Amino acid sequence: MTEEAQRVIDAMDAVEAIADPEVRAKAISEVLADQAERAKRWREDRRKVVLDLRAQQPPVSYRKIAALLGVSLRTVQDIEVGYTGSGKNRPRATEARDG
Repeated sequence: MTEEAQRVIDAMDAVEAIADPEVRAKAISEVLADQAERAKRWREDRRKVVLDLRAQQPPVSYRKIAALLGVSLRTVQDIEVGYTGSGKNRPRATEARDG
């Protein structure tokens, strides 16, 4: 895990450790509000990286990108096409072609 990611996780742990339940709930609300907007930007940023790697000649393989990002091969493919849902709600191949 990167040092930066660990600092974010540590900060979230600190929010969970707030003793006063009302103060903790307020902090959680603030974090969730920020996270909703930030998550969209982060997904777009990650997708740009994937698209840039795939656009190289020769294209970087899905497996190499998955290893670089620390995600599954299928997640890289989902990122490339812009799919952001959960795996259980992923459109089937026939639905994706039809819809």
